[in-house]
Amino acid sequence: MDFERFLSSLEHSKDYRGQIAHIARSAAREPKYGDLAQPLHPSLDQHLRTAGIERLYSHQAAAVNFVLEGKHVVVVTSTASGKTLCYNLPVLHTQLTSPGKNALYLFPTKALAQDQLRKLKDFSLDGPRFGIYDGDTPTSARAGIRKNCHTILTNPDMLHVGILPNHTSWADFFRNLAFVVIDEMHVYRGVFGAHVGNVVRRLRRVCRHYGSVPQFIACSATIGNPAELMNKLTGVTAEVVDDDGSPSGEKRFVFWNPPYIGQGERKSANSEAAALFVRLVSSGIRNITFTKARVVAELIYRYAQSAIEDPALAERIMSYRGGYTPEQRRRIEKGLFDGYLLGVTATNALELGVDIGDLEACVLTGYPGTIASTWQQAGRAGRGRSSSLAILVALDNPLDQYLMRNPSYLLDARNEKAILDPFNAYILAEHLQCAADETPISELDLPLFGPDAERILQVIEESGQMMHSGNRWYWSGSGRPAPSVNIRSTGANGFDIRDIERPDSILGTADEAGAFHVLHEGAVYLHQGESYVVQKLDISEKAAYVAAKEVDYYTVPRSLTDVKIEAELSSRPEGLGTLHFGEITVTTQVTGYWKRQLMTDITLESIDLNLPPRSFSTMALWLTLDGPIPPDVSARKLGMEGGIHGLEHSLIGMMPLYAMCDRMDIGGASHVSHPQTGIPTIFVYDAHSGGVGITEAAYSRADELLAATLEAVAQCPCREGCPSCIQSPKCGNNNFPLDKQSAISIFRYLMQTR
Repeated sequence: MDFERFLSSLEHSKDYRGQIAHIARSAAREPKYGDLAQPLHPSLDQHLRTAGIERLYSHQAAAVNFVLEGKHVVVVTSTASGKTLCYNLPVLHTQLTSPGKNALYLFPTKALAQDQLRKLKDFSLDGPRFGIYDGDTPTSARAGIRKNCHTILTNPDMLHVGILPNHTSWADFFRNLAFVVIDEMHVYRGVFGAHVGNVVRRLRRVCRHYGSVPQFIACSATIGNPAELMNKLTGVTAEVVDDDGSPSGEKRFVFWNPPYIGQGERKSANSEAAALFVRLVSSGIRNITFTKARVVAELIYRYAQSAIEDPALAERIMSYRGGYTPEQRRRIEKGLFDGYLLGVTATNALELGVDIGDLEACVLTGYPGTIASTWQQAGRAGRGRSSSLAILVALDNPLDQYLMRNPSYLLDARNEKAILDPFNAYILAEHLQCAADETPISELDLPLFGPDAERILQVIEESGQMMHSGNRWYWSGSGRPAPSVNIRSTGANGFDIRDIERPDSILGTADEAGAFHVLHEGAVYLHQGESYVVQKLDISEKAAYVAAKEVDYYTVPRSLTDVKIEAELSSRPEGLGTLHFGEITVTTQVTGYWKRQLMTDITLESIDLNLPPRSFSTMALWLTLDGPIPPDVSARKLGMEGGIHGLEHSLIGMMPLYAMCDRMDIGGASHVSHPQTGIPTIFVYDAHSGGVGITEAAYSRADELLAATLEAVAQCPCREGCPSCIQSPKCGNNNFPLDKQSAISIFRYLMQTR
């Protein structure tokens, strides 16, 4: 495809208003090969030759060698670099040469499991049998898969709630379990990662119960701390393979900034992405357009259907999201793989390694949140030696606009570290209960679960849900604990989300700490691609009742937040202020919400609510301004209050560049005179009970964070402050008061030398 001609056509179109901020080009890369230390089973050699693979890439050979030496391995290379062979070859070689050895493959999505099952079957081997065991597996087929398959493909959710609690039915499988494969390891960060880290530790206990000690093989997108992440996720130390030997074609990465349509307001990134999707499809360029929300993926798809004039072309596009049946998802994946579909709009469900064939381009609607995810999404186009085009369409927020002005940050930056804390007390307590229910916890198990495990077990024992006898802890609570533990969130005693038409069925759950923000009456709740509106929030029953409804808006809560410092763990001077890190209690009261229009983000209505305050403990960093207020700040109308509020917003907006997290994982508050410090104080905290390590990581890189945030705010061309610098889409006060110039002055004050 002639991408230069396509980009030129964009620049000469009637809708072009200087949106291209930068184009980065990278040259093609030649392959590097490696040699195996021992020959593979002849059946595997034959398969590779049939597939046209004469030699393995250097990283593939290194990984296979390490695994066959009996070592744990983590492979960290680019998208489409052939990581699947890094685990399939040694696992299958072992199963062919030592019959009876089992393997457990963990994937974060069902689509990946389906894709990898197809690749395993392509080997056409006599002996090893493979099967998927997840929520889509028919009940009638489960017993046969459990008893007859040597390799089980599943996900952490099913392992947590379906397999480990019923391990006695899996005794033969676990007794002979030789390998555990964790694909797309970088996905397991934050709250989800902390839960999965404990699920894996429970898996290791069950294996030990049956006398097996499996090897762990993990694959990941490029991240800054693969060895550390592997250890936190599994508890084992692994060899890192990160010298990518795969070839790549020429790549173009376009930074696309929507134009201004008014004073300090840019055109919606969603509408710009929709127009690009239509142009790509109309030009015959096979592409995938990523969005952050399922409903936006649907809206772009619907817009494209009406905008594409040729009916034959309009039939060759589709959206891909949760909520489709397994058969529908497989049909879309096949349509991409065989080339029938020209374009698909999708959430990050297709970011991961499902083989969807040779796409030529992709559009990223907003910075995905991490450098790793950015290159994962961009890497979905141009597999192998094919050239490709990726277009990042910027949202109107500080982080995206910073990248538009500083493309080198994204192009040259080191990869972020994936942050997770498997020993978070809230999460660990839940999994210790699950573990005790599976098999009694002995002193031998305690090191697996960290230094606080025994103390937490004692607390659970005091609550009456655990019994301690003979150096073992036994589950003594009612029922099975695993079904009540949602591994996608923190905190027990969450709120159930029920369809008002079928109140006995649970659509999902929400943390108690955040339930009032997302489940208040009138809130729009998205589930598997469908829109629901909350009809009733029953606080005493801890249940929200929702009704299916198609709406053209989303909701943003309005709230007031107070912070109490519980313990300061560390502090250091920061310019003319002081940076602190420690434990806090956050108390938030949701006072109302706004309705905002999809695609445009225009506020349609403001509605009041009367809900009680809620509190939770977490970890935070906070900045105190110890010296006199800068004169230019005190002279301004909004002064210190508007300045520290803007500083809080912009720090939160930039933090994903320094800790592998989503903006929604972080909260903040600012006080002109905090009751405990008595001086201006800005708090930024982990928005999950107990904390998940985000602000701790940011505290260690605060100098870089402050410098980048000051640059993002100071270089923004607006005068009064806008979504590109100090406004926040999740502000509980509707972005009032804010003062951009005061924020800049306070930033510079914090960066002076004492």
